[in-house]
Amino acid sequence: MQFTAQEISLLLNGTVEGDDAVTVDKLAKIEDGTTGSLSFLANPKYEQFLYTTDASVVIINNDQQLTAPVKATLIRVANAYSAFSILLERYNTIKLNKKGIEQPCFIHPSAQVGNDVYIGAFAYIGPGAKVGDNSKIYPNTYVADNVTIGKNATLFAGVKIYFDCVLGDNVIIHAGAVIGSDGFGFAPNPDGTYNKISQIGNVIIEDDVEIGANTTIDRATMGSTIIHKGVKIDNLVQIAHNAEVGSHTVIAGQAGISGSTKIGKNAVIGGQVGISGHLDIANGTQLSAQTGINSSITEEGKAWGGTPYMPFKDYLRAHAKLRKLPELDRKVYELEKLIEELRKGDH
Repeated sequence: MQFTAQEISLLLNGTVEGDDAVTVDKLAKIEDGTTGSLSFLANPKYEQFLYTTDASVVIINNDQQLTAPVKATLIRVANAYSAFSILLERYNTIKLNKKGIEQPCFIHPSAQVGNDVYIGAFAYIGPGAKVGDNSKIYPNTYVADNVTIGKNATLFAGVKIYFDCVLGDNVIIHAGAVIGSDGFGFAPNPDGTYNKISQIGNVIIEDDVEIGANTTIDRATMGSTIIHKGVKIDNLVQIAHNAEVGSHTVIAGQAGISGSTKIGKNAVIGGQVGISGHLDIANGTQLSAQTGINSSITEEGKAWGGTPYMPFKDYLRAHAKLRKLPELDRKVYELEKLIEELRKGDH
């Protein structure tokens, strides 16, 4: 779709300098701008590109001073970064604005599908499943028996939702994620073999949650694994059975949360963090990348790091000393030699 500089200016409550009829049909970084593209300048480090870019329209701050001629049409706004983020959201909405039911796909006669939905080719909607209004189910997605999906949800290609799971409104799940796979439950036998423990619970994902590609969230043994409202989960995260993640917590890629652990509200969990099972993690906890948690955290709003975990400032100090270990080892070796020589001299 094409938009004129004037139309974009009206959307952003901005002021046009230059040709208000010039059109754009794509977005670009200012250093990569080409004819027909729209860009922005918010960081002073990139100001040089304002005078060389081939972008047709550039959004700039109201207080941006020009020091050379500019080829592009300019749109001045109060905050160029915020304005461009609005355009990115609008662009993404248009890009993903799919509706209708593609064929071939399978929708069981007992399933309930809401208004204005999109069901992509080769998607499967099982018996008793419910898909809310304005939701989008992309191709090759599997929605099993008795799954409930709220309004305005998006399941990208290849998502798998196992039976009885519940998804709220505005949930976004990216390609390849698996929701409701069996938890890791096995009972050891005297002979060293294992019996599988059936996982008969489900996963509940509340409103406004976003889940990254290839993340897995296991169903509960009994009861529910729960992801509360507003949680944001990165790609390649593992959340085990009966875990609970508090509202508005964020979890970075490759983190792993073991079974029956409860994460508080507004926690920040860095990449590759590992959390043992049956623990409680306090509200507002911050865990730096690769932190290993082997006991509950009860103090709210604290930052931690290291394996095993320790207060983050202590972790930084310990890490600084760890880097000096080779030098300390050399000094100890030299001191040992000196002591040995002194002892020989005494004889």
